[in-house]
Amino acid sequence: MKTRAVILAGGEGSRLSVLTAKRTKPAVPFAGKYRIIDFALSNCVNSGIFDVMILAQYRPQSLIEHIGSGAPWDLNRDFTGGVKILTPYKARNDSDWYAGTADAVQQNFSFIKQSSPDLVLILSGDHIYTMDYEPMISFHLDQQADVTLGVINVPIEEASRFGIIATDQKYRVTSFVEKPAKPPATLANMGVYLFNRELLDRILWDDRQDPKSKHDFGRNIIPKLLKSNARVYAYPYTGYWMDVGTIQSYWQAHLDLLSPNPPLKLYDRRWIIYTRTEERPPVRLPARANIYASMICNGSFIEADATVESSVISSGVIIRPGAVVRESVILTDCVIESGAVIERAVLDKRAHVEQNARVGGGIADQNIKVAVVGKNSRIPAGCIVEAGAEVGTDVVSSDFDELHVRDGQYIRTRRLANEI
Repeated sequence: MKTRAVILAGGEGSRLSVLTAKRTKPAVPFAGKYRIIDFALSNCVNSGIFDVMILAQYRPQSLIEHIGSGAPWDLNRDFTGGVKILTPYKARNDSDWYAGTADAVQQNFSFIKQSSPDLVLILSGDHIYTMDYEPMISFHLDQQADVTLGVINVPIEEASRFGIIATDQKYRVTSFVEKPAKPPATLANMGVYLFNRELLDRILWDDRQDPKSKHDFGRNIIPKLLKSNARVYAYPYTGYWMDVGTIQSYWQAHLDLLSPNPPLKLYDRRWIIYTRTEERPPVRLPARANIYASMICNGSFIEADATVESSVISSGVIIRPGAVVRESVILTDCVIESGAVIERAVLDKRAHVEQNARVGGGIADQNIKVAVVGKNSRIPAGCIVEAGAEVGTDVVSSDFDELHVRDGQYIRTRRLANEI
């Protein structure tokens, strides 16, 4: 059976705030050296699926540059699949910006069905997990299913964020409700869909003709299939899976990597997460640098008497003497000057925190608030950015009315940024 994977990578990801101001959500950096989409791509190639299409829309340039020809994933192929990135286009027939996940697939279905794949595996490009899709494909074929959904149990307090599924004893889906206010169960839709191609073609076209539809897989396609008595099955997944759709979940997923027995094992050589990387010199750690339970990437320089604790430090980060970074995610080429304290914060690329400034902090409890600093922004010397505050992209010292940014505040640049 021939399987073609389609990765949905067009989401704006507005809940990730400043991290998606200049890039689509799947292109957001993760774990020091990766991008979020690397996980879906690596899952495909590790599962033996080398025919991949990526549907992009919102600010796709970073994603396009990152994927390139697909060489890091062994997807630079012409005759045996490879990777192709598709964006919205104008044609003689009706076409426009994608109205929903199902509409994105439908608008590109003439490309998707080329070479007649038997199965279409539809994936979200913004989830962190390592999953072998081959057992799911075998399950789908054994059950003679029309569509199979990847599902996972989630905590009841988080279940309202997801589509919730009920099944019979043989895992045939009996009900599906999208993001219920009061979840009846905890079996959640992962956004992993395996369709028989002919059925997918038919149901997407029917949905396109429905003026009341939101053209979304969770809200519309799956409920319509259940009403039609299609054979819809659920494939249970028991590994680590995280929808990093909010600053809180993005930050928490990084902290999960630093636990003594991390649920997501990036060091497992049997399941490599591939990515595009640039050449950087080795990490430089002087004798008096204090580093505890952290991940440090190439090109970083942590100077003497600096402290890094329970943090992820990306490539090219410089942490000056006496600076403290604790429970934080620091992205590429940030600079943290002497005496600055970064605690429970996320700093996007090339952020610069000047001397004795403080970003984040607060009491560690179940309601942790995370401070965020956007790409290319500068925090003035002595400034305090409280937990829960946000500093946008390209912000400079003159954009601050005062040197205290409080919880809930958002600081924007006063000048026109040349966004690329």
